[in-house]
Amino acid sequence: MAEMTISGIFPPMLDQQNLVAILAYDGLCTFEFGIALEIFGLPRPEFDFPWYQYRIVSVDTYPMQVSEGIQVVSRFGLESLHDVNTIIIPGWRNRGEKPPQTLLDALCDAYHRGVRLVSICSGVFVLAAAGLLEGKRATTHWRYTTELAERYPGITVDPDVLYVDSGQIITSAGSAAGIDACLHLVSRDYGVHVANIVARRLVMPPQRAGGQIQFIPAPVAQKPRDEIAPVLEWALENLKGSLSVKSMAERALMSERTFLRRFKEAMGITPKRWILQSRMNLARDLLESNHLNDEQIMEATGFETMDGFRAAFRKSVGISPYSYRKKFGGAIEGR
Repeated sequence: MAEMTISGIFPPMLDQQNLVAILAYDGLCTFEFGIALEIFGLPRPEFDFPWYQYRIVSVDTYPMQVSEGIQVVSRFGLESLHDVNTIIIPGWRNRGEKPPQTLLDALCDAYHRGVRLVSICSGVFVLAAAGLLEGKRATTHWRYTTELAERYPGITVDPDVLYVDSGQIITSAGSAAGIDACLHLVSRDYGVHVANIVARRLVMPPQRAGGQIQFIPAPVAQKPRDEIAPVLEWALENLKGSLSVKSMAERALMSERTFLRRFKEAMGITPKRWILQSRMNLARDLLESNHLNDEQIMEATGFETMDGFRAAFRKSVGISPYSYRKKFGGAIEGR
């Protein structure tokens, strides 16, 4: 069988703070590796500002065997992590195998320099082995959460969420949740509008909030989805109104109890939580556009008081509306 080689070519660095290292090793999970390449390594001609630069960093002696017929080759080793800002750790090859000490030492050194660390799926076991999750909240694929909690009791393992952002470290669940975690990082760096543009190019809906559950426990019938979708569209068009479970259930021509059950089956979260997430997404987009003041945004997102709006925004996003506007407002010309 012919060998296919993926070569890690590092483009000229435009901005050191946007330099992302994507780890590669024998037994690499190719889908998760591809997620990181797609989001941080793909050229973005649609943007007129510097995008991320990236390096593929070898953990093992290369060429590294990923799977039959596929190898990864990179001219960068762990010593090249000295000037990166973010390190992505795809799924680890064997949860029961201790990662190389050189890798663990390199990650600890990077963490103490303030480098951001992002794990996808079983990549969290590398961070755990390095001792970097002790006393922190983290997640992984739902199949591995019990094992993670038992092996590392100092970690608060959340088995339900898509990803956990603890500031400098982001851990994500199964492979697809890695997309959401990476888009979340994009939204932290460039704002939710830019993250949504990247999501559209991936032909997927906007990045999901980390608190959404990892999987839906029962199969979802087609009919409930068809019944819920028009209600979601109506709610998104009426976020400034006094939305409630009752009003949404009436729109769906269901009892509140039936609507709650079918909504959770279809969306994985409660209507109340979905409404808040949708209002926060709208608020972030409006703050970035810089066209409305805070009071107008408060009204557009359905809040009755400025204190309530600011408190909800800070709890959801982590910073105040003022700080968010200062960071992202007017960043994109001609929007």
